[in-house]
Amino acid sequence: MAPPLLLLLLASGAAACPLPCVCQNLSESLSTLCAHRGLLFVPPNVDRRTVELRLADNFIQALGPPDFRNMTGLVDLTLSRNAITRIGARAFGDLESLRSLHLDGNRLVELGTGSLRGPVNLQHLILSGNQLGRIAPGAFDDFLESLEDLDLSYNNLRQVPWAGIGAMPALHTLNLDHNLIDALPPGAFAQLGQLSRLDLTSNRLATLAPDPLFSRGRDAEASPAPLVLSFSGNPLHCNCELLWLRRLARPDDLETCASPPGLAGRYFWAVPEGEFSCEPPLIARHTQRLWVLEGQRATLRCRALGDPAPTMHWVGPDDRLVGNSSRARAFPNGTLEIGVTGAGDAGGYTCIATNPAGEATARVELRVLALPHGGNTSAEGGRPGPSDIAASARTAAEGEGTLESEPAVQVTEVTATSGLVSWGPGRPADPVWMFQIQYNSSEDETLIYRIVPASSHHFLLKHLVPGADYDLCLLALSPAAGPSDLTATRLLGCAHFSTLPASPLCHALQAHVLGGTLTVAVGGVLVAALLVFTVALLVRGRGAGNGRLPLKLSHVQSQTNGGPSPTPKAHPPRSPPPRPQRSCSLDLGDAGCYGYARRLGGAWARRSHSVHGGLLGAGCRGVGGSTERLEESVV
Repeated sequence: MAPPLLLLLLASGAAACPLPCVCQNLSESLSTLCAHRGLLFVPPNVDRRTVELRLADNFIQALGPPDFRNMTGLVDLTLSRNAITRIGARAFGDLESLRSLHLDGNRLVELGTGSLRGPVNLQHLILSGNQLGRIAPGAFDDFLESLEDLDLSYNNLRQVPWAGIGAMPALHTLNLDHNLIDALPPGAFAQLGQLSRLDLTSNRLATLAPDPLFSRGRDAEASPAPLVLSFSGNPLHCNCELLWLRRLARPDDLETCASPPGLAGRYFWAVPEGEFSCEPPLIARHTQRLWVLEGQRATLRCRALGDPAPTMHWVGPDDRLVGNSSRARAFPNGTLEIGVTGAGDAGGYTCIATNPAGEATARVELRVLALPHGGNTSAEGGRPGPSDIAASARTAAEGEGTLESEPAVQVTEVTATSGLVSWGPGRPADPVWMFQIQYNSSEDETLIYRIVPASSHHFLLKHLVPGADYDLCLLALSPAAGPSDLTATRLLGCAHFSTLPASPLCHALQAHVLGGTLTVAVGGVLVAALLVFTVALLVRGRGAGNGRLPLKLSHVQSQTNGGPSPTPKAHPPRSPPPRPQRSCSLDLGDAGCYGYARRLGGAWARRSHSVHGGLLGAGCRGVGGSTERLEESVV
């Protein structure tokens, strides 16, 4: 609990000077100097009458409303080179007289809308040397009319609150150097009539939009506040977009061009105006024609080249600019996406690429194929009416409403996961553009479409659900009679079929066949290993036998003491040892002798062929179509 005397002093507003600090009372103003004191937080017993408070070079990490409460007379607050990472909402809420706020050299990452609320008369705001990556749009709203000096240099800013900065009529100095800014909005500084210094050094600006502010730096007599502009250290793209800036003729600056390659490294002000050129757009590739079914997504693509990069637009069939909506979306890269197509979306679309050097156009044709609506047609133009595929299939299966002139649709060779759809050629007088198969199952009511070429009359459906009931209809799509007509559709027939249940026997046979194959493979490996081992032993034995040669004892004399040499005793001739007979089972060089390895390998091979042929033929016969059948593929 705090001593009663300290509470009394705080209540009266006449607190003593904090112990680590130095307080100077000059005339009527009180300065509290707490720099280089190792403080971890703002001292709570700072005199509320303080006019100047210096807390630089400490270790303060956070600021909150209690730190500066009731300090309505504070004019200068210095918090430089601390470790501040967070500023609470309305931490400076009572500092209505504050003129200068120094927060440079801290660790701020973000400024929220309420972080700087309160100092309505602030003139100098220094936020350099932090780690700011985001500043809320309304962070400067309380002192827009009074701020004269704003320093945001040496941060990580890609965007700044341009709307707030552009509404500071008294702003004199704006430092945005050493950030990550890559674009300036047009007219961002148009209302800053008092701005005398703008520093954009070492950002990522490739171009600068024309702004009347920059022309004030050319003639000092044209304005009471000539502009000092610095934008060196940016990767300037010296093309026709910067020709307006080149005409300002500021040879004292040392900006250089980063691109295009022909101008890279040259001084910006030394490049002749004629070399600041652009390339008109050129559409490199685009979608020419696109056919989609009604209700499907349509994606139109258009890619263009140019210097600078062209801006892409789309014009619809009604000669109106296509903008982003709930149904359509135009991307900056030139892609137009229509989420759900309808009959009204069909027609010619125009892709337009523009840049300061010109424009280029390309036409894309979109055709929307109307969904088949069964056999019901209205009296007006024979256009189809609503129907249901399941009802049509059941009606055809029961023989009700069968079209006499149309060929029947059959589904044969049905297995657990496949079925072969067959139909006749139809009426020769009716041209067919393509066939369309529609089907769904009892397990999933989702309608599935398959497009089949007009030359085919068979289609193999795959990946069906075992043990499910399917309803299927076949339709013929014919070309439209006129440009404004919809694609004509005719119902050729419907069918109802059921897939077979999954057979566990087939899986067992497949496992058995796989086990037999593995057994044959393992046996072959073992036989090969045994054979190699035996051959190695034979080779080693032959080498050892050839290395041991018999010793000859001829011309052997013994030393004597001068006597006659003894006559060596004659030995009877020795007959060579009988050559061992090679085993037929291990002899691989004799063509007429089949070894054990060969006999074993042949037996395994015959057994494998027998097992494979018998099991596959008996248990797992699939749907075998001819080469003329069209199997299912993703359309």
